[in-house]
Amino acid sequence: MPYKANLTKQHHIKKHIYQQSNYSDYNKALKNRGRIDIWISDNILACWQDDYRTHDGTGSSVKYPNSTIEACYYLRMVFKFPLRQTQGFIENILEMLRLETLQCPDYTLLSKRLSQLGFKTPKFKKYEKADDDIVAIAIDSTGLKRFGRDEWHQEKHKVNAKRSWRKAHLAVASNHLIQSAVLTHKNVMDDQVVDALCTQITKPLTHISADKMYDTDAVFETLDAYFPLADIVIPPKDNTFADESHHPKRMTNLISYFALGVTRWQRFKHYGRRNVSETAMQRYKKIIGPKLHSRKFSNQQQEMLIGCGILNRFTQLGMPNSFRVA
Repeated sequence: MPYKANLTKQHHIKKHIYQQSNYSDYNKALKNRGRIDIWISDNILACWQDDYRTHDGTGSSVKYPNSTIEACYYLRMVFKFPLRQTQGFIENILEMLRLETLQCPDYTLLSKRLSQLGFKTPKFKKYEKADDDIVAIAIDSTGLKRFGRDEWHQEKHKVNAKRSWRKAHLAVASNHLIQSAVLTHKNVMDDQVVDALCTQITKPLTHISADKMYDTDAVFETLDAYFPLADIVIPPKDNTFADESHHPKRMTNLISYFALGVTRWQRFKHYGRRNVSETAMQRYKKIIGPKLHSRKFSNQQQEMLIGCGILNRFTQLGMPNSFRVA
């Protein structure tokens, strides 16, 4: 369970052992994540650039469409390339494909066009299947580093970290697809971003879970307005008491929490579904990276959404199916 109910007794509890039931398929999916044709397809190459540009006195039309810029950034973030190295990598791919007429956008153009991509929500949120309904989501946030010295440099030279970070707020479905994401400054509270997250979700929900930082009447009112049929599962804060002014669903959570106890309440409310949000944040930091490369805030927002889109594409390629054996 995400809530550490047995924190004082955890050293007596043996670690659980899991096995995968789809090891072969998941192993193949992990290898497919390194394929270049996932991001540069024939459709993208067909409209890679426009050599016939118009000049009407108000500025020239763009040579590279947004799909080309997106493909370049997907490859950059998947393989963790700097911009110049990304340009050289893509130029070499075009040479091997014998597409001498195509060119890679210059690294300066890639940097300028990032904020103009206009992503409002992560891409690749749906499987290519008829049944794409969202059943449950989990909401959480994590920090992404902007700049600052690493731990070795701080200890060696006795310097101040001068760290700064942004907050990435994610809403993750039970199938591990990131349905909505918002990047904010570090001083923005988690409960202030719930409305922005909900606007990106267009499917009805039946279950919403989050940690106790979201236990406010404003959050319950926002979630109930967007998803009136959803069961909102948020543990109450330690200093919360019953009050008629609270939202009805918040009062129901509060009464059942103290009536059943922590562990029984978590099982009864399926609070363990919140693990998908914790998993998504760990996947982002392990696969994409724990820090942002862009300097401007508008570029950082687009960079984070591109990273979430990459995770969604990887999820569609295949995820492990594990079961507990001990």
